[in-house]
Amino acid sequence: MKQILVVNIIFYIFLIQVFNPVYAYIDPGTGSMLLSLVLSIVGTLFFIFNLLIIKLKRLFFIKNKIENKFPIVIFSEGKMYWKIFKPILDEFEKREKTVTFLTCNEDDYVFDENYKYINAKYIGTGYSAMSKMAFLKADICLMTTPQLDVLQLKRSKFCKNYVHIFHSISSSNDYRLFALDFYDTVLCDAEFQINDIRAIEKKRQLPAKDLKIVGSPYMDYLEECLNKSDIQKNNNFTILIAPTWGQDGLLYKYGSKLIDKLVKDNYNIIIRPHPQSLIVEKNIIKKLENQYSSNKNITFDYDNNNLISMAKADIMISDFSGIMFEYAFLFNKPILYQNSKMNDEIYDYSELGIKPLRYSVLNDIGVELTENNIDSIDKIVEELRNNEKIFQQINNAKNLFWAEQGIGAKNVVNYLIQKQKDISQC
Repeated sequence: MKQILVVNIIFYIFLIQVFNPVYAYIDPGTGSMLLSLVLSIVGTLFFIFNLLIIKLKRLFFIKNKIENKFPIVIFSEGKMYWKIFKPILDEFEKREKTVTFLTCNEDDYVFDENYKYINAKYIGTGYSAMSKMAFLKADICLMTTPQLDVLQLKRSKFCKNYVHIFHSISSSNDYRLFALDFYDTVLCDAEFQINDIRAIEKKRQLPAKDLKIVGSPYMDYLEECLNKSDIQKNNNFTILIAPTWGQDGLLYKYGSKLIDKLVKDNYNIIIRPHPQSLIVEKNIIKKLENQYSSNKNITFDYDNNNLISMAKADIMISDFSGIMFEYAFLFNKPILYQNSKMNDEIYDYSELGIKPLRYSVLNDIGVELTENNIDSIDKIVEELRNNEKIFQQINNAKNLFWAEQGIGAKNVVNYLIQKQKDISQC
């Protein structure tokens, strides 16, 4: 990066000399080139400055680094990932195997558990936490955070093996660029993820990672919670609207138009905004609440437990949120989905020239919602609720995306214990 900056500055000085003498005119082509050059230099300087700040902050927090060496560490960015790690921690506890759990949430759910063998520690947030993790001493560190060593979370030279576990049913290539490049191991939900990762490794000429199919502990956990619950299903046919947040989301694109149509067709409607919507889109949510406050067949759900609304619904309408697969696979029910235009260039699959598997599977387990068919949504819903073929296709997709059902946590713990044993004997 320093070499790039030097070259840019030298070239800039050269251009200044070339375009001397100074007359009060610069032709449009030259002006555009100079402007691009200036922006390039500014961008380069900003990147270097930002990188310097990160390094200084890391050095500043070095006195608070974690001194102990751990056999197995599980790192969580916060309590939103509790459903990923709880079944794994429960399995360690059941086997009376000690493991260290590091979290960036001071009120993480782990502290409410009466674990005997789980050593839970709060390590702060932001640069403080990332700096501590950069000096972590461990044989194994299990995380669900993508882009290790790309963004703020840096590999520690004192940690021998970084292990990634997925936090949703998806392809690895749905992640942002270089998401898994610097991991040593990836624990996969199913075979298709292995194929995706190997394709990226080949494309980028990366060393082969240790890839292991373990299943999905968090999906097992959700299914277990569902089996233990006594959620009462609504008598009336119910549609759950569960959008993601942002300008590409369902509420932005269709909003009242969609809800008005469903109200007119007399469906029971549950609107469950994405948690982030309550932070960055409060005005939109408030407007919708006021607009439909007199409609008794519309409810807004802000509960932390999304299983309740999903269990009550007969069909889900969503966009590109991973909740679609949770709903379809846990309840064997169809979906209506909005296929938003995405900037493919920022995702790993862009380098392979093919869309991830999830995009083709969506057509099998639901129907795409578009500007052309939204006015006929009542007919689409009726076709979905009576389509026996689609229920079989949902079950087929479930088995494709979710292997080792019911034993994910056991498989993860088996792998981590054996891997740590192998590392310690080296």
